[in-house]
Amino acid sequence: MKVIILCGGMGTRLKEETEYKPKPMVYVGNKPVLWHIMKIYASYGYNEFILALGYKADYIKDYFLNQKAFTSDFTLNTKDHKTTFYLENRSEIDNFKITFVDTDVDTLPGERILRCQKYISKKDKYFMITYGDGVTDLNIKDLISFHKKQKTIGTTTGVHPRSKFGMVIVDNNNIIKSFTEKPVLNDWVNGGYMIFDYGFFKYLKAGETEHPALKRLADIKQLSLFKHEGFWFCMDTYKEVEDLNKIWKSGKAPWKVWR
Repeated sequence: MKVIILCGGMGTRLKEETEYKPKPMVYVGNKPVLWHIMKIYASYGYNEFILALGYKADYIKDYFLNQKAFTSDFTLNTKDHKTTFYLENRSEIDNFKITFVDTDVDTLPGERILRCQKYISKKDKYFMITYGDGVTDLNIKDLISFHKKQKTIGTTTGVHPRSKFGMVIVDNNNIIKSFTEKPVLNDWVNGGYMIFDYGFFKYLKAGETEHPALKRLADIKQLSLFKHEGFWFCMDTYKEVEDLNKIWKSGKAPWKVWR
C-alpha cells in the first residue's frame, strides 16, 4: 500500500525555517521531520512513498538522492568523479521506495493528491495520505484494520488538539484555583493520518484543498474517524519545532516506534 505525503506547502507560519527549506525538511534531531514520518510508516511495513512536492521541491529531491553521501564516509576522485562509499560505517540504512511528484508551488492539497493518482494502481485498492509535519505513536496497522471493518471510502485519524493558550481554573467565587499550561483538549481534530479506497479520487477536484472532498464523503456517510488517544504532535510554529526537538533529545520520543 502506497503512502502519499503532502510536502508542497510554503509553511509561512514557520518562516524562521521555511525561508530556506520546505517545511517537511525542518530538522528534528539530525533528520528532517519528513524522515521521521516515513520511518513511522516503514516500521509497520509500508515503505512505498509518493511525495507530492511543491515549494523548494529540489531541496527534498537532493536530500534523498544524496542520502548515501550524507550518511556514510566516502572517497571522491575529483578528476573523474569516481566515488567509493564505505557503507559498512553507516549507522542506519533506510529501505524506502520513493516516487517524487512535482505538483507545482501554488497547487492546493486536493489537487496535489489528484496529481499522484497515476502512480497508484486500482489493483492497490487502498492508499494512505498524511501531511509532512506531524508525528504520532499511532499503530498504522490498527488504522488499516479499522478502515476495512468500517467499509467506508475514507478514514481519518482523530486526535485531541493541544490548546495554544494556558487555561485558568476558577471556583464558584471566581477565585483562581490553578493554571494549566496548554492542556490537551477533549475535542477531536483531523490528525492527518488517513486511508482511502481508490474511489476517493473521484471526490477530489482541481483547484481545491482536500477538505471539500472530505466533506463530500461525510455528507454521504462515507468518512470514518479512527480515535487515537495516544501521542500526536503537529509542528506548525518555531516554538513547536523547539518542543519537538526537546522531546527527541530526551530519548523518550513516543513516535520512535522503529528500532
